[in-house]
Amino acid sequence: MRAGSLPTASHQDGTYPRPQLVRPQWTDLTGPWEFTVGYSNGAPDTVGFDRTIRVPFPPESVASGIAEPNGLHSVWYRSSFAGAELESAGWVPGRRLILHFGAVDWEARVWVNGVLVSTHRGGQSPFSADVTHAIDPERENTIVVHAVDDPDDVSILRGKQDWRDEPHAIWYHRTTGIWQPVWLEAVAPVAIDGLVWTTDIPAAGVDVEVSLSDLPAAGAWLHVEVAYEGEVLAQTRTLVQSRFETVRMRLPRQANGQQYEELLWSPGHPILIDAVVRLEPADGDDSSVDEVASYFGMRSVEATASTFMLNDRPTKIRAVLAQNYWPESHLAAPSAAALRREVELILSLGFNTARVHQKAEDPRFLYWADRLGLMLWSETASAYSFDRRAVSNLISEWTSLVKRDLSHPSIIAWVPLNESWGVQHIAHGPRPRALSRSVADLTRALDGTRPVISNDGWEHTSSDIWTIHDYEGDPEVLAHRYRDRHSLEAMLHGFGPAGRRLYVDDGAPAEHPFMVTEFGGVSLASDNDKDWGYSTVGSSAEFTARVCALIRAVALAEPLSGFCYTQLTDTGQETNGLLNQDRTPKVDVARVRAAVRGGTVRSTV
Repeated sequence: MRAGSLPTASHQDGTYPRPQLVRPQWTDLTGPWEFTVGYSNGAPDTVGFDRTIRVPFPPESVASGIAEPNGLHSVWYRSSFAGAELESAGWVPGRRLILHFGAVDWEARVWVNGVLVSTHRGGQSPFSADVTHAIDPERENTIVVHAVDDPDDVSILRGKQDWRDEPHAIWYHRTTGIWQPVWLEAVAPVAIDGLVWTTDIPAAGVDVEVSLSDLPAAGAWLHVEVAYEGEVLAQTRTLVQSRFETVRMRLPRQANGQQYEELLWSPGHPILIDAVVRLEPADGDDSSVDEVASYFGMRSVEATASTFMLNDRPTKIRAVLAQNYWPESHLAAPSAAALRREVELILSLGFNTARVHQKAEDPRFLYWADRLGLMLWSETASAYSFDRRAVSNLISEWTSLVKRDLSHPSIIAWVPLNESWGVQHIAHGPRPRALSRSVADLTRALDGTRPVISNDGWEHTSSDIWTIHDYEGDPEVLAHRYRDRHSLEAMLHGFGPAGRRLYVDDGAPAEHPFMVTEFGGVSLASDNDKDWGYSTVGSSAEFTARVCALIRAVALAEPLSGFCYTQLTDTGQETNGLLNQDRTPKVDVARVRAAVRGGTVRSTV
């Protein structure tokens, strides 16, 4: 059951927007679109388009061609497609045409030829629309998108988007409207809508949950085949009885206890196993067959009483905080290649993990992390307020993001809240604490295979890892603070270095690993009085020395199961990156890499 036309999902080029559910034909709709600002209550046929924007870059950014950073509330887009785009998407009469959006910030309405085909809320989550009924294959078809993103609404998930007109401190320019890919693809009348992969290493098992767009006629079959480097590991054929089928397979090769580790995914050994999932109708009509390529990784993660475990082995998390923000394109990557480059840069500095901060990143970044061997902490943007709307927005968007990303082997932890953002009074408010506990438990209910950090940095409730944010600038003080488990336990029962309680839930805290998940933040002094960091040094040599000393202080701390250095790149006025905004290094890379890995090396300068 091999499909020659399908790409090999584990070795794609990184341009396809949905890397774990790949079809051979699709049409990229990014590029120049018509654009305008305003018309808050307008209808598509009343909007006057007066500018051109380059999608998917937000209009606040230079890359978009608009570069209007302040106060956008209501924005409109218009584009078109015709026969050539339909053909490249694989559409022929009898098939359905799907219009996909990677992300639109924050609320979107979409029309095709004047027909409303989709509404969506949530600035980081994907959505799609079946537009078959709205298109005319004999003429040009028009897409109109209206995005509303109220800059004064503190109940929506904003992350690091500033509420002021000019970015300040750790806050950056806003992102409005389309900021991830837009594409078309044709599918069969009944199609594969989603795949979720889970693996069971002791049982040598693989499960895939297959979601279908509709229930096919009786007698349809699902075929699943998994292979590694051309060797078929398992295949199965299942009679379809519902829209949601779970297919279970056992990998005989994996059952050999003497060689089972050969197929396990890890940073130094990022093995990806390819899969083909095929839906065949009962009537044998080839035009109604739907087939997709996918991949998964076999690995397990666990937070024990004192250690983080990867594949049942103690593993030290050596992470860097990654804002994944570019000066020319803001939250949107400047290109698909830039997403691969970001992963490569992180690995080159010696880190084995990235914490993508206050942002759900483009799935193509997750693909390169899967393929190149970078572990990830998956975080979401936070709201700025605690109210019923903020709670509803968090639960809805986070649920969608976990569903989107839970098959990626690179993701090793979930982080739904950070530093009490959106739950500001968690230390003495029962409702914020209830949200912290409930969103952590919701995450476990949705996945259950990864640790959950209820509120990264302090004021933990039901976390699986105790995380601490500590911007102490003296490496000796830092090393002394984390010298033994007793010191950490004292913090857990009292106050952390930021003067905040580390644990605020009822009852005694359970035993979990400790990690310092934000520290460093060193800035190199300049003539710009807007530059910002947690501490400042005066020369390049002093900068590298301070960074390495701080990293070494936590990397060598025996009681810590991991750390996360702040941060990878300078971002706007926040100039505490290891790299400049253009991704050139500010540090001696070899020395930093040695420090991250717990050693030393002489300067190469």
